[in-house]
Amino acid sequence: MDDHKDTNENPPGGEHQQDDSSHQHEHGEQDESDAESDEQRVEQELLEEEAHPAAESETVLDEQHEHAGHEGEGHDHGSHEGHGEGHGGMHEGHEQMFRRRFFVSTLLSIPVLLYSEMLQEWLGFSVPAFPGSEWINPVFAVIVFAYGGMPFLQMAVPELKDRSPGMMTLISMAITVAFVYSLASVVFPTQSAFFWELVTLIDIMLLGHWIEMRSVRRASSAVDELAKLMPDTAERITDGGDTEEVPVSELSEGDLVLVRPGASVPADGVVEEGDSDVNESMITGESKPVSKDPGDEVIGGTINGDGSLRVRVGATGEETTLAGIMRLVEEAQQSKSKTQVLADRAAGWLFYVALAAAVVTAIAWTLAVSFDATVIERVVTVLVIACPHALGLAIPLVVAINTSLAARNGMLVRDRIAMEEARNLDAIIFDKTGTLTEGEHGVVDMATVEGVEEDDALALAAAVESDSEHMIARAIREAADEQDLTAPDATDFEAIKGRGVRANVDGNEVYVGGPNLLTQLDSEIPDHLRRFADEAGQNAQTVVYLVREGELIAAFAMADVIREESFRVVDALHDLGIEVAMLTGDSQDVANAVADELGIDTVFAEVLPEDKDEKVQELQDQGKLVGMVGDGVNDAPALTRADVGIAIGSGTDVAVQSADVILVQNNPMDVVRLVKLSKASYRKMQENIVWAAGYNVFAIPLAAGVLAPIGILLSPAVGALLMSLSTVIVAINAQLLRRVDLSIPELPSGTPATDAQPAD
Repeated sequence: MDDHKDTNENPPGGEHQQDDSSHQHEHGEQDESDAESDEQRVEQELLEEEAHPAAESETVLDEQHEHAGHEGEGHDHGSHEGHGEGHGGMHEGHEQMFRRRFFVSTLLSIPVLLYSEMLQEWLGFSVPAFPGSEWINPVFAVIVFAYGGMPFLQMAVPELKDRSPGMMTLISMAITVAFVYSLASVVFPTQSAFFWELVTLIDIMLLGHWIEMRSVRRASSAVDELAKLMPDTAERITDGGDTEEVPVSELSEGDLVLVRPGASVPADGVVEEGDSDVNESMITGESKPVSKDPGDEVIGGTINGDGSLRVRVGATGEETTLAGIMRLVEEAQQSKSKTQVLADRAAGWLFYVALAAAVVTAIAWTLAVSFDATVIERVVTVLVIACPHALGLAIPLVVAINTSLAARNGMLVRDRIAMEEARNLDAIIFDKTGTLTEGEHGVVDMATVEGVEEDDALALAAAVESDSEHMIARAIREAADEQDLTAPDATDFEAIKGRGVRANVDGNEVYVGGPNLLTQLDSEIPDHLRRFADEAGQNAQTVVYLVREGELIAAFAMADVIREESFRVVDALHDLGIEVAMLTGDSQDVANAVADELGIDTVFAEVLPEDKDEKVQELQDQGKLVGMVGDGVNDAPALTRADVGIAIGSGTDVAVQSADVILVQNNPMDVVRLVKLSKASYRKMQENIVWAAGYNVFAIPLAAGVLAPIGILLSPAVGALLMSLSTVIVAINAQLLRRVDLSIPELPSGTPATDAQPAD
């Protein structure tokens, strides 16, 4: 036993430890090999995704959720780390790959350029020759082709398999022809080589792709930025009153959480204790912090101000407002507009145009000068010029910036085609209640008896209503606050069921109530107050009376208050040449009164919710492209029927499935912003298509050699440079969309509205 024990013990520095070291060394080498293999696998996946961007985008969401389910356990809705890697990380992977290959290939191209006899002759320099220096150009060119050109060849394979040749096929054809021809020149020294043109062509293509991926990544950062808003942990309050730090994913509906000053709200919920100003700009686009008191709703991901809040969790994970916004932005980024589909189709046709031009060029030059290096050079140049880099970038980049700019300004685009159609709208129908109006009663007019000032009567009524929570009481108090009136103290408050309220103010018994109150008090109505009440009744307004010591002294007309913004909305839409219609279930008199005040063109009154879509159809039957603006719930059929359905509501009503565009803020002025952004975006798309397609129309004949008789010929390298320049011009032009003026003009009261927010 002892011998056996001794043979199995391993003293320090013994043989077993050496075996472990050896094993660890081998394992380390294996890890390095695996890491290298993983990097190659990831790069291959990036190349495949680049070749199939449309198909890949359809599965991005599923992959992100799977990734979050396995690794991103920090959040139910997908962990912003995992999400970032799934979305923005994908574009960043493209960017890193092309940047790395560009710098390495450019470095390897320097010897080729230095030892190019043509460049030495053009630039008037020379480099020392040495035994074997004649192999510098072919050797380094082969390395650049294998390393820098291989991604394009790999991405061309799926295009050919799908029988949908495009940009990658064109690039691959150009560099392959140049590569094969240059190698042939080594075997047949009489032929000139294209080595320096080949490496510069590959370098420029890599640079163009790097710039493109960088632009797309930046423009596609909206979802990533939203994901970063949600904190990883929350301070949950236990039954004993203590706090415990838990992952946000462990929060459940009904939990009470502490939100400290400056911290992010971890989930949607309702304030139970505390008051503070919360910055909701990243969700609603409203730059001014919103005051929060007990009973107010808060949105997960918003930033708390200086106060401390205790919030009762109402929604977590996929049910939160932020998760809903992220889904909508992702849907918009994955969908394709009509213009983008047209651009994709144009790129496909360009391949066949390039082939035809190359064939014609080869035949014409062969007949003119016989088949030699000049013919190959012309063919290569035509293929390089035709590469649709700019055309492929023209629309997607504009759409990505459009989506980002819209999201930053509280407009969530679910359907890009609808966003594109908004520029052509002939008529926009607004639901009245809650859209053009506040959706709650307010004091719209008042009248008093002789000797009583309106401000005094309003302050007295506010004093009587100070303890009431009735809708009319709130309206009277708000009207007094708007006039900066100070209500006197009231005592002995009493609610009179079905009639109104009473209280003692400055020793006087004062009543506020409707017609039933006057019947009970047997009060006479002065003639001018009776006429006031009759006129208000014709407009379907509610009349409330103020009685002091048995004498009727004032009457208030109550109605759903028209939004201050609505006046400017109607004027702005008329300036854009758009007809404005209003749809409501209210009486014809009420609808006409609101329409006359706002200057609305068409009125649909006394319409049941289930019949609203018929009114949309009525305008469409007149040949008009119609937009519908509603709350997204009662107006769902009409929103679906409209050519562009626009849901408008509070910041928490963002998951409306019946609308094409959701306006996060409850502000009808954003409808004008939507139309302006649609027009500006389409204009940029048109400009980019002109830059991209117009460039090819001009450059392909030039590359084919139509100006050769006067000594103007484009080399493949110059062709690649011009092509890349067109791509850069398109990218810069798309970025200019960020400068579009979406600011809202001052309202009639002179109060400036929210400034437009820039894109990411």
